[in-house]
Amino acid sequence: MKRIASAVWAGGLKDGKGLISAESGALVNVHYGFTTRFGDEKGTNPEELIAAAHAGCFSMALSGKLAEAGLAPETISTQAAVTLEKLEAGFTVTEIHLTVKAKVPGASAEAFAAAAEKAKTGCPISRLLGAAAKITMDASLA
Repeated sequence: MKRIASAVWAGGLKDGKGLISAESGALVNVHYGFTTRFGDEKGTNPEELIAAAHAGCFSMALSGKLAEAGLAPETISTQAAVTLEKLEAGFTVTEIHLTVKAKVPGASAEAFAAAAEKAKTGCPISRLLGAAAKITMDASLA
């Protein structure tokens, strides 16, 4: 399975503007730029999109882990906070903190904690962000 998203950038780093789209149509020419990333301008940025992906992935994974334990969640609400810091090597995502609230009838605190830990280490986005990844590229000039 492949999922495709694209970005188009025009201009310099600080004065340029970009548009992000997803093949599914969930994102269509969503504005991003230097001030949406490092300032207060409305729009998105890569770290916010990573946070959204991680929150969604984790919530689904937790639902699956709860089902494996014989539990049926009514609701799972996850917030992912991505921390971007300027290090010697450059700007780096240094931390992602998940805040999770769930309503799971019949779940003990221990069973819920065990399922949440399994989801945290097992969801595909957690595994991607928590491990080094091989990066490949096809590049050409137009």
